[in-house]
Amino acid sequence: MKKKLLTGKQIIAIICLLVTVGILCISKPISVSATGQHLTGDTEQSTIIDPPGTAQTPEELNKLNTENILTVTYNEGNGQINGALRILITLTLIALLPTIIIMMTSFARIIIVLHFTRSALGTQTAPPNQILIGLALILTFFIMEPTITRVYDEAIVPFEEGTITQEEALEKGIAPLREFMYPQTQLKDVELFMDISGQEWDGDIESIPNSVLIPSFMISELRTAFWIGFMIYIPFIVVDMVIASTLMSMGMMMLPPTTISMPFKILLFVVADGWSLIIGNLVRTFYW
Repeated sequence: MKKKLLTGKQIIAIICLLVTVGILCISKPISVSATGQHLTGDTEQSTIIDPPGTAQTPEELNKLNTENILTVTYNEGNGQINGALRILITLTLIALLPTIIIMMTSFARIIIVLHFTRSALGTQTAPPNQILIGLALILTFFIMEPTITRVYDEAIVPFEEGTITQEEALEKGIAPLREFMYPQTQLKDVELFMDISGQEWDGDIESIPNSVLIPSFMISELRTAFWIGFMIYIPFIVVDMVIASTLMSMGMMMLPPTTISMPFKILLFVVADGWSLIIGNLVRTFYW
């Protein structure tokens, strides 16, 4: 029988394996532990200094388990939160911020009207979605700036100073948003959700729960936005009808009317300063 010779790569692999095994065999075991401390459960020393139930003061209570202590610091209970918990609350608010912007501000009406404007022009993706969303966010901040300022002055600043509790801060923070939503909400929408929830309403804003006011505001915003979109469509439909009639009279029935009408619609929109008219009147709808 012929013996197979080992190749150079196999010999190198065997040598590396033998060297690794040798290093593991001659190395001493290393024990890892906290410096100057014993692990929980060590038979020599326990982290429990005193038996349970023997603490008489808060200082002695903190010594019962010195290795496992988690503290959340309040400044004498006046609302000052330590850094770690403040970061957690901030991240939670950032996660909820998109929902608040969409449901409790002017963003929904603005973005829907801008979408109808683009569809009426027939430009498909011009302006692109990123520009429309950015413009809607800027206009939302412009419209909501007085409300945001009130929330900051009446809720956040007193809470940071410790003059009001957390519950009072939440009530004062939601009040400006409620005052913004209520004038934009139609009464029939409020009555609809009040009737669905089985509650009675005396016509006062204070008696409307947030669970009713927010969906009522959203339904009213959708109705208003679609009505504005319909009004924007009317002049562009007239242009489409004129172009289609002209093409039919010329016998050019195979040519799509939208191909010819789109440049005329863009020209009409630019000459009439359409962006200024639409955005200006759209913003004014929140102040009437």
